[in-house]
Amino acid sequence: QVQLVESGGGLVQPGGSLRLSCAASGFAFSTYAMRWYRQAPGKERELVAIIYSDGRTLSVDSVKGRFTVSRDNAKNTVYLQMNSLKPEDTAVYYCNVKILARDYWGQGTQVTVSS
Repeated sequence: QVQLVESGGGLVQPGGSLRLSCAASGFAFSTYAMRWYRQAPGKERELVAIIYSDGRTLSVDSVKGRFTVSRDNAKNTVYLQMNSLKPEDTAVYYCNVKILARDYWGQGTQVTVSS
């Protein structure tokens, strides 16, 4: 079965960095696009970044230049490197894969940016 397990969240001061990881299993990881989403308290879940199977990436304007998505197909893992973190980046971060029009989600990892 498809499993996604995020890790790497935590408490960081504004301007700091974190690297999130998402370990995937149960599907042909290298052939699928992987997505990072986040959900802040009281807000809807929003897309943050995508990395396609060919390595192309897309990210939303609010994180461009600060966040970088990457993947290691040998380790079935997708990463989100987050630099210059701001308080408004505080959220639960989820990784996602869409397989045959079905969404699969990890359990999420909390990122808190606060002084």
